[in-house]
Amino acid sequence: MNPAQNTTENTTENATESIVEDVLAAVRAGRTSELPGLLKPLEPAQRRALLTGLKELRRELRSSRWERWEDRNRTNPALVVAGAGCITGAAAAAAWIGAADLRRWRPRPPVAALLDVLSGRDPKWLGDLAHRLAARSATAEQDYPLIREFVRLAGCPMPTTDGCVEGWATAVGASRSPLVVTLRRDPHLTALAPRLFETAEPVGVLTWHREPDGPDNWPTALAALADEGLLDRTVLLDGCTARLLRGGKPAELKPYQEILEALRPTLEEERERAADWVALAADAPSAVAGNAQQTLARLAAAGLLTPRRLAEMSAAVLFRPEKKLVRSQLVLIGKELARDPAAAPELLPELAEAFGHADTDIQGRALKLVAAHLTDDPGLRSELAERAHLLSQVHRARAVELLGAAAAPAGEPGPYQEILPPLPVPAPLAPAPETVAETVELVAAVINARTATVEEFERALDGLVRHAYRDRAALAAALRPALADRWWLDPERSRYYTHELPGLEHVAACVLDAPPTGTPQPALASWRSDCHHTAIGAATRARVVEAARRITSRPLPFLLATPTVETGSLDPRALVARLVEYGRLGAEPAPADFAQALLRVRRDTAVAPEAAALGTPAGDRLASWLGDTGRPVAVTRRTAPTVWHRWGGETPAHLVMDTGQRTAVVSEFPQPFHELAGARKAADRCWDGRDDAALIAVLPEDRETLAAWCLPAVTAGAISEAREAATALPLLAAAGGPAGPALHLAVATGLGSRHPEDRLRAVDALLTLAARGELDAVRLGCDLAELITLGTLKPTRLADSLRTLAATGAYATAWSVLQCSLPALLTGTVDPRGAGDLLSTAAECVEQCGAAAPEPAGLAAVAARGGRSRLVTQAARLSAALRRSEEVLATVD
Repeated sequence: MNPAQNTTENTTENATESIVEDVLAAVRAGRTSELPGLLKPLEPAQRRALLTGLKELRRELRSSRWERWEDRNRTNPALVVAGAGCITGAAAAAAWIGAADLRRWRPRPPVAALLDVLSGRDPKWLGDLAHRLAARSATAEQDYPLIREFVRLAGCPMPTTDGCVEGWATAVGASRSPLVVTLRRDPHLTALAPRLFETAEPVGVLTWHREPDGPDNWPTALAALADEGLLDRTVLLDGCTARLLRGGKPAELKPYQEILEALRPTLEEERERAADWVALAADAPSAVAGNAQQTLARLAAAGLLTPRRLAEMSAAVLFRPEKKLVRSQLVLIGKELARDPAAAPELLPELAEAFGHADTDIQGRALKLVAAHLTDDPGLRSELAERAHLLSQVHRARAVELLGAAAAPAGEPGPYQEILPPLPVPAPLAPAPETVAETVELVAAVINARTATVEEFERALDGLVRHAYRDRAALAAALRPALADRWWLDPERSRYYTHELPGLEHVAACVLDAPPTGTPQPALASWRSDCHHTAIGAATRARVVEAARRITSRPLPFLLATPTVETGSLDPRALVARLVEYGRLGAEPAPADFAQALLRVRRDTAVAPEAAALGTPAGDRLASWLGDTGRPVAVTRRTAPTVWHRWGGETPAHLVMDTGQRTAVVSEFPQPFHELAGARKAADRCWDGRDDAALIAVLPEDRETLAAWCLPAVTAGAISEAREAATALPLLAAAGGPAGPALHLAVATGLGSRHPEDRLRAVDALLTLAARGELDAVRLGCDLAELITLGTLKPTRLADSLRTLAATGAYATAWSVLQCSLPALLTGTVDPRGAGDLLSTAAECVEQCGAAAPEPAGLAAVAARGGRSRLVTQAARLSAALRRSEEVLATVD
């Protein structure tokens, strides 16, 4: 190689390096708009060299932590453009443009710069890139403007992936022109509009609230384009019905129903889809099912619905729980029978489905229809008589009169037996891990998990303490690699480790002899909630900090407070045995650990002599605690008045519980436990979302106090319609300690929760109390009456809860509660809405269990009113059921 050639190559290499450095400097500075001008003159070799530098820069930013977020935010858009301009393959370019790490802070790509850089590529390559970008589900919606331009440049078909449909709908909806005008001009209308009904999830813009007559209303725009012939009407009708048949939440289905209504299908179009309307009436959400039912009613009125199709529909709709739908179906059947009496053999057997409906009014309507249109066909009578046993007692006499003796119940019913769940027995807690390896595995799992159960946390904490006492060096050697990814062990981030770590990590750090290394920041004024979470958190924290501190000073052989069952309770004899072992080892109980053990121990006075016989201060304290010293304090009930909020709305009057001071805890326990035992006024609802099981595990034998603290949250589920408001109730019912007024009031309030899942939790808690023999039905019923009077509970929600309770087979339990709560509705000034449902449930309970009791106050007066309202008819039904029970009891006597 001659010197001149060598000089030329060196000059070229230097020039390439200079260009690469210039481009990288522009990328680092985030000068995205300058990149097209810098990239276009580059030769392939220079682009390859630049791409190597860009990949290195990307790795550098990707490995950086959150502290460099500003650099990434500035650099990423430029990095996307520069990399796309250097990559030669369409697949690699799509992967680069759509990479999650390059889009973290700015999800939308720099469209103008990318088009400028890539517009000179081969059209086929651009089309390939557009389809590859469209296939990336995570970014296709944000990339739609870029995909649209690539499709235009390539002259290829528009991709129709879900992301593209979302992006297209968003883009056309953002236009300043009326939606119908924008869609009419859009070149991709016929390709993408039919896909609005086929995406895996509903298209977002369709679910936005729009004025029906507004310029951006999708249903009216699509219907107008169908009338103009720009969209296929049949495709839209089929798309709507198919989407509705797929099901979903009502809010998700609403726009498709609106499109269907905007299209105004003709009778012939509706007749062609009769099978779809039948399926929707059977299984769709109420609103959609109601519309399908109305469509079928129109077809029936026009003589376009065969009796067989109507019978098929009726069998499904009459099985639904919604009373409005069932009543409408009975009306439809009645009209059809009046129009075509010959349809009776096909339609009347389906009415038997309504015989088993929970609403006796509906049962009566169905029986009345049978009576009006019954024929002499013996087979039909026999078929209806076989189903007559589903009718309530109030209708059975009429059924026998109408259908003959075959409709009477077979044989005499046996004595009623209440069905309650098995007595709940808390599962025992597994022992602490035996080996270092098991301990390390459990500790790592708890630390790395988002949540941990009481059992996992307690076993891991006890395992750390036990094995640190036996051989701390061996434990540390096994623990360090398992926790190597923790930030406080990372030399690059350990400067942020300036104070105690949370939970098990603090204990693990002490085992590893890893104290804080960073410089503490100036103390800030801390905000402390006035709810119970602060006190419980302080007690839990004190125990963890104490265990960590003792590892490096005077290790404990094991923890005294580790529960023996999953609820967090501690068997008193197990605690005595642990104290005996402490004495043998010459160990002294740690104050916070022993305090938590006393709060967890089950109060069994028979064990007190065994504790006193230990002859140690700890034994004496345990013996005293098992006596009167550890008795939970009483709670005080009061009514919180209505509160108007300055931001609007009000909190209606409701019941709350205040807790008194636990003197023994304040005087004898470590300071972190004092707030836990202090007198506490009921505060507003707490917004701290901690785990209920972990909270209960701190005071598992004092559920009255816990119930008083949880009551504001449960009340919020009834008056503020909060979700997950009653999650603590089943756990409290299964915990220990007296089941007194606070727990009963919390369960009563939970029965009126807005959301069905919370009402189910309250029913579970009630059944648990009944199975354990701890339910005070009179107290619970009186609480319900007071809550109804205050307006805290809505009778319709309470009726649903008690109907669910009765349906489990606990009819007598449900009646015992209702018996005390009905007078508040029947004699008070409370809004009677929902009272009919409660009376219906009460009558069902009395009919099933045969309870003999005096009529609730006000029942006779309500039953004697005129009219056929649900309240009056169900009051008369309950009154008759109580009289029958009295007569049966008198006969037996």
